[in-house]
Formats: sequence, structure tokens, C-alpha cells
Amino acid sequence: MTTTIADTLQAAANKLGEVSDSPRLDAEVLLAMATGKNRTHFRAWPEKSLTALEDLTFQGLLEKRLAGHPIAHLTGTREFWSREFIVTPDVLIPRPETELLVELALRLNSTTLHPMIQIADLGTGSGAIAIALALELRRAAITALDLSPAALSVAAENATRLGASNIRFILSDWFAALPITERFDLIVSNPPYIAEYDPHLQQGDIRFEPSLALASGPDGLDAIRRIVNEASSRLNPGGRLLFEHGYDQADRVVELLRTAGFEKIESFPDLQGHVRVSGGANR
Repeated sequence: MTTTIADTLQAAANKLGEVSDSPRLDAEVLLAMATGKNRTHFRAWPEKSLTALEDLTFQGLLEKRLAGHPIAHLTGTREFWSREFIVTPDVLIPRPETELLVELALRLNSTTLHPMIQIADLGTGSGAIAIALALELRRAAITALDLSPAALSVAAENATRLGASNIRFILSDWFAALPITERFDLIVSNPPYIAEYDPHLQQGDIRFEPSLALASGPDGLDAIRRIVNEASSRLNPGGRLLFEHGYDQADRVVELLRTAGFEKIESFPDLQGHVRVSGGANR
């Protein structure tokens, strides 16, 4: 018995509704992988039949998604800053809200910094933030650091694919591998900021992402504390620190910045109104 595209997508979307906020989209993306056809094809010819091999391949992908595997891991890619990044289980999946950090860095550069800016991206993961900045600021010199060799390998591959040649990748526990005299004009980071016993770590896509990139101590702020405490000695006078944090961490983060001696401290909301990025200027 042959199966039509319409029937296949509807049945899959019904099942995916239990594990996904976008069941129809997930079904279409997986079917595109299984058939090699784009999603427009499915809408134009919903009555077309799948081959036995296409259906078998699709059902295998569907089972993995129903088990909780992220779409980005099944497709091997995720879009960020209008570019397609390779994604593996070794890196955090780039998320739309993190684009706010890139937007703010670019805005800051256009008003207070300069074209040949020195930037550090701490915990670069897939390289999404560093590469987005490198492609927008071609004269900037960007240093992308990560503790994971596997993550750095993914980031370097993404940089090569996307033509970001003004980045160097360094294996480092935050600033540890850098010469003590090296300074930056801007430091950015999307560090781990979830409390280590938060039940959300056992739910949804993040179950399959590296815990090193997600959890950070009892209150989720261990990594941010270290970054804030060490950043002033790694910034030029007037240099800026910007980092992402949890939607409910802004007050505590601002206090950390104030205690560390930062000036012009600000916090910024994402499109949903959640305060997601904070930062300040070095004295």
C-alpha cells in the first residue's frame, strides 16, 4: 500500500504534537531529509506517493524525533544569523534569542568602538556568535575559545564553510590559555547558566546537548561569576563585556557586574520581553 505525502505528514504531525512545539514543521523537515525534496514540493503535490524506501527512511527519523532527539541533530544543521551552521551533539544548538547578543555587539561597535576591534568569544561552541560577528566586521580580529576540542572542531569547520577568515580558535578554560597581557575591546559570551539540578535539563531537546554548555553550579551562575570577575583584567580601558543569561537572572547578574567594578551597566530584553543579555564597560 502506497502512502501519500499528505497522509504521512498529517499522521506524523499528530504524533509529534506530544514532543514538539512545531509538529507540522518538524514533520516537513524530516520528510525533506528522507526524500531529498523541499517543503514547497509537499505543498504543491500532497497527493504524490512516497516510495517504500522514502517511507522507511522517514519513519526512522520520526522515531528518533519522538524519542526526543533535536531536529538540529537529525538534520545536522541550524540556521543562525541567516546562515546555516553545522551542529553536532558536541555543541549547543544555536537559538534565535542569542542573535540579540550579536545585534548588541554590532550596535555597540558602530557607536563606541572601531572597525579593527579585538573581540573574544568565550565558550564559542558551534562558533555561531564569533562567526556572525566576523562576517559582519571583516576588519575585526576575533578570538574564539572553548574548553571542548570537539566543539572547536565544529566551530572551525563552520568558519571555513562560511568564509570567516578573521577568527582564531583556541582550546581554553575561559581565559586560561591566553597570555596574561592580552587585552580585548569587546568580550562576548553565551555561557552555561542553568542551575545544575534544574528539572528542565531532563526535558526536551536539551537532554541531548552537552551539559558543559548548559549547567553551571547550584544557581547557574558559576560560569558568569568567573567571566565577570576575570574580564576586567582582560579588557582594554573602556572595553565592553556582553553576555547572555537566564530570563530571571538579570538582577543578580547586574549586582555581579557592579561588585566587579564595571560601569555603564545595562540589561537588554529579547523579542519576548525577557531580559536576556547584560553587560558593562571596564574602567
